[in-house]
Amino acid sequence: MKLYNDDCLNVLKKMQDNSVDLILTDPPYGIGINKMNFVTSGAVKVGGAYRNDYSNSSTDWDSEGLSLKQWKEIERVSKNQIVFGANNFSNILPESKCWYVWDKRGADKFNNDFGDCEFIYTSFDKPCRVIRYLWSGMLQENMRKKEKRVHPTQKPVPVMERLIEDFTEKGDVVLDCFMGSGSTGVASLKLQRDFIGVELDKKYFEIAEKRCEEWDNQARLF
Repeated sequence: MKLYNDDCLNVLKKMQDNSVDLILTDPPYGIGINKMNFVTSGAVKVGGAYRNDYSNSSTDWDSEGLSLKQWKEIERVSKNQIVFGANNFSNILPESKCWYVWDKRGADKFNNDFGDCEFIYTSFDKPCRVIRYLWSGMLQENMRKKEKRVHPTQKPVPVMERLIEDFTEKGDVVLDCFMGSGSTGVASLKLQRDFIGVELDKKYFEIAEKRCEEWDNQARLF
């Protein structure tokens, strides 16, 4: 496991061509999500930042979306790519035969500003699939083992696990160049993949680092 608190371009430019099996990432969309308000209960409302121990992020991380320069580096260093929020990057991402749709299972009654599903681009030549996993305000698929939501665009670990299982093998290298709170890293480590994570925002990096280290230490016991 390697984690970097840095701009993804700085890290990607130092990497060799095709050195990563899969880049699985959820880039900023460039729509100012970081300026909305996310209450600690997990229900989502419009208007500020998370009001918890991590409070305001240290960077204006959603002021700009995925850039063409970033995408070219992502393509160069990885054999395959999976990108969340792909409908926001139609002018950058190439055509694909294999799209995944994450169905959050119904309208979000807590906040109509967030969609009922997310479009996921993949570079693979496989059938399209739907992932159904409840993630709506305070409601989660597994209410007995709720994940603490500390990032506005945080993804459920089981959703990331599904993608990693479908498209990689044990020992493969998975990179998330917009790591956020570290869900991709947790899923990768749980499934015995090597993980590389990059996050520019220091506070979110610290959250991701803690989550990933906990799973990495746990994996070393077996």
